Amino acid sequence: MLLVSKPILGMEEKAALSEVVDSGWITMGERVREFELAFARLHKAEDSLAVSSCTAALHLILHALEIGPGDEVLVPSMTFVATANCILYVGATPVFVDIESDHVPLISIEDAEAKCTSRTRAVILMHYAGYLADRGAWQAFARRRGLFLIEDAAHAPGRVEVGTYGVAAAFSFYGNKNLTTAEGGAVIASDRTLLETMRQMRGHGMTSGTYQRLTSRNPNYDVTMLGFNYRMDELRAAVGLVQLRKLTDWNDTRGRLTELYRRLIAERCPSVSIPFGEPRISTYHIMPVLLPEAAIRSTVIDQLRQRGIQTTIHYPPVHRLSFFRTKCPNTDLPCTEDFAHRELTLPLHPDLQPEAVETVVMRLAAAVGSPRNLLAAE
Repeated sequence: MLLVSKPILGMEEKAALSEVVDSGWITMGERVREFELAFARLHKAEDSLAVSSCTAALHLILHALEIGPGDEVLVPSMTFVATANCILYVGATPVFVDIESDHVPLISIEDAEAKCTSRTRAVILMHYAGYLADRGAWQAFARRRGLFLIEDAAHAPGRVEVGTYGVAAAFSFYGNKNLTTAEGGAVIASDRTLLETMRQMRGHGMTSGTYQRLTSRNPNYDVTMLGFNYRMDELRAAVGLVQLRKLTDWNDTRGRLTELYRRLIAERCPSVSIPFGEPRISTYHIMPVLLPEAAIRSTVIDQLRQRGIQTTIHYPPVHRLSFFRTKCPNTDLPCTEDFAHRELTLPLHPDLQPEAVETVVMRLAAAVGSPRNLLAAE
């Protein structure tokens, strides 16, 4: 089976894990701190904060900014559900914003403008598929409206531009991401005080952690704020340190494979379109395509699977999920819904060979071109 995504793990990761086990210290310690500094250096930032997930990162950002009940946060619906869940965690209200278009499935400034109210406190940008939003335009929007600008950078680690848009950026190291620690995430923040506040919140609001108390030989601590158990452990940090060394090359490989997909799809199945046709900075996290309107997506998915090719959908719109339909009724996002109806994600990861891309495109062309896979045939 050609998989949509695949974690690349080998002997270096095994050796790193063994070293942690042999050290006898597996909770948050020196390796976590080393990982934080290495991740920050990669993004040309002063520091970063390692956490248990991107969800934890987003929650910490919103909580540290004191966003809460009565506040509204602009958020795309074309994202993973966690982006919106975190707004509810702090008691605020998610306000779903449409995407620009089928070809630029990023949160729309025009629709964001239309949905701002006196209660709007922040906007979350999600760099869909690894393609970065327009930094200058969004910074101007946030200044004009007096909003916190937050990046959901789950799809976009490894670019120095990421983490420079606004107040903070949240990253994911889940198993299908550009680099993985199995579970895990990170925060980059422009304000040192904000980052240190989140650092304390990460560990129950305690003034010192277990490793700090060990090395300082002082067992005392205080709790000065509400906190959470969002720590990263030494095992994940050890894997992350290995993965970080490879991330730039892996992102470059993803870019080359994406360009091959674009060329072959244009040649062999031109009825299938690919978002982000214009040059744009990207980490090429996933390979989304848009099927022609007449195609029956479920049948295309089944035929590709029968040929040993996994596909998936990024994403079911959050506002159409059952829970959020009750929370945010009467939400109308026509561009998002059209995109979600036709989107199909093809295999893309650094271990994918060019020959496999040719196979995927050949099978996709056959599936899309089959008369029995078209609505008109019914």
